[in-house]
Amino acid sequence: MDNIGVYTWVGFLVFLVIMLALGYIGARQTKSVRHFALGGGLGPIVMGLSFTATYISAATFLGYPGWSYEWGLTNLWLIIAIIGGGAIGVLMVAKRIRKVNKEQKSLSLPDWLGDYYKSDFLRVGTGIILLFNIFYIAAQFVAGARVFEYLLGMDYTTGLILITAVVVLYVFGGGALADIYTDAVQAVLMAIAGIIVFVSGLVVFWNNGIAATFSGIVDNLTAQDGNLVKVFNPESAHFYSLGAVIGAITIQWAFASAPHLFNKVLGLKHDKDLGKMIVTYVITTTLCVLVMFGGLYSRVALGSGTVVADLALMGYIEWAFPAIIVAFFGVVILAAAMSTTDGLFVSISTVFANDIFLKFLVKRGYVKMGEEEAEKVALKISRLAVPFVGLIAFLIVLKPPVYMGDVMWIGISGIAAGTLGPILYAVYGRRKPSPRAADGSMVIGLLAYLILYFGGIMQSTMIAGAVATVIGILAMIILANVMKVEESELEIVAKAE
Repeated sequence: MDNIGVYTWVGFLVFLVIMLALGYIGARQTKSVRHFALGGGLGPIVMGLSFTATYISAATFLGYPGWSYEWGLTNLWLIIAIIGGGAIGVLMVAKRIRKVNKEQKSLSLPDWLGDYYKSDFLRVGTGIILLFNIFYIAAQFVAGARVFEYLLGMDYTTGLILITAVVVLYVFGGGALADIYTDAVQAVLMAIAGIIVFVSGLVVFWNNGIAATFSGIVDNLTAQDGNLVKVFNPESAHFYSLGAVIGAITIQWAFASAPHLFNKVLGLKHDKDLGKMIVTYVITTTLCVLVMFGGLYSRVALGSGTVVADLALMGYIEWAFPAIIVAFFGVVILAAAMSTTDGLFVSISTVFANDIFLKFLVKRGYVKMGEEEAEKVALKISRLAVPFVGLIAFLIVLKPPVYMGDVMWIGISGIAAGTLGPILYAVYGRRKPSPRAADGSMVIGLLAYLILYFGGIMQSTMIAGAVATVIGILAMIILANVMKVEESELEIVAKAE
């Protein structure tokens, strides 16, 4: 085994011990479904770091630099989309969501929407839509498997089994507390990695000043392929036109209300700390996404076709750095994969345990048992859902995809299309509409996405998701103004308030 393999194993084992220890601490403190879902309320710095680590997945460290490697400068639009679109999305909904939740005390996105609109159809339907996140989890498993394959010499399937087992094990025990504690550590590692990658290119390719250095990089890319330096690369799957860029920004804006991020907002301990949490998230995320320059550096240093796109960053790191730094980046990418995956597991588990079992089956009398017994059963369900979901995600990517980022966006886009209309109307609507309006928006947005993407009308998952999300929002506005609120619904709302 070479030095890179030795350092990677040592770093990964140290990282694994820390993660499992934090998972054990989380397990000791997790006594209820609320603790499993939200973590019991933590401070703004920890929650801001956790939000970043969950938002910035392994796609940022493998998939997105791979897009930069393949499509050049046009992929830098993604940095603007993530920082701008995501931050605007959080600012638009976070404060109102927490304000409403003071009364509702909801644990998740389906729970919050179901409680707000008094609709079990919306609650269960949104919960089912969240199963799209299994694609997101699958993409993170690909990242872990690729790192094990590239740095440790494992075959892809063995690496996939290992990353699946590790994540399932510590989320099974600790839930959100394990998720949040480990995320804070992982976010710091990812921010450091982003800085190192960005600065390294300026050092490695230095040519009489920063301007000359970037000019040299552009000249190199131009010589390889003129499309690599175009504002809109016609060969890019996601940034081939202004409309496509707007679509990417729109879906990143919608992504800010994703269920596994939504839980972080609900889990913050004090309302007054929301601003600090958002500032922490924006700063840390900005540092993390600098890693996308690594894909450009890789294309300059290694040329075309020398590495698989998803491994372009690792190719550059191995070319530019000593073995111990290469191993550090391997651990950081594993951290990125795990930090996002654990949050996704928690959000999906909460759907089964709280949104469907407690809030629907038990509350409506379909399952009859006492409150204390139901809580214990719900906690068991939330944990048992973890290995079940992990197995499905594992099977989805048993054959490695060409671009892991595309697999991830299948999930994100489907969820945004079905949920953002009801979310935004709840935040900005002047009055509560008929629950049927929210139900209709969910169905129309989801169907639009399924038709546009899986029907082959739009090839880009991000653009199809953005268009379907806008359709869902417009459907919500129209239905809310067309459908009359029945007297029985008014009585339900009045009692709730």
